[in-house]
Amino acid sequence: MNKPVEEINRHTIAVLVDNESGVLARVVGLFSGRGYNIESLTVAEVDPRENLSRITIVTSGTAMIIEQIKNQLRRLVPVHKVHDLTIEGPHVSRELALIKVNATGEKRVESLRIADIFRARAIDSTNESFVFEVVGATEKVDAFVKLMEPLGLTDVSRTGVVAIARGPNPI
Repeated sequence: MNKPVEEINRHTIAVLVDNESGVLARVVGLFSGRGYNIESLTVAEVDPRENLSRITIVTSGTAMIIEQIKNQLRRLVPVHKVHDLTIEGPHVSRELALIKVNATGEKRVESLRIADIFRARAIDSTNESFVFEVVGATEKVDAFVKLMEPLGLTDVSRTGVVAIARGPNPI
């Protein structure tokens, strides 16, 4: 008899940690040591008075693996809070990308037209190239990059996902 296959889902996890050296390395080490993949990772100081940083991690796994990840994160000494934004309620997530496109003639016009549709901004321009800034859900950024490929895409730089819970309560 075949065992049912567990569904693998993507989760966005917000972790509030002390802003000190080595914390990020410990968090990343937890993932790499157990063979978990990090699809996106962002970190920045969010409260200088309390010396706290927020790490936003996007990872995928079965429900059991996601629970293991959250429990192991909670056990790390500098971790104050761990929230799985994917299951804890509505949240907003965004990503920023800079996309360089080398294009002339009709391809140049087409890249500007597509950028307008995606509400991307041309933040740098030469006679042969553009650098576009696009902000939105990861799927929007992915779609924009894919459309720019045949038009002369030469470089992409992405921030990774940042996310925050909706409503009045902090993470």
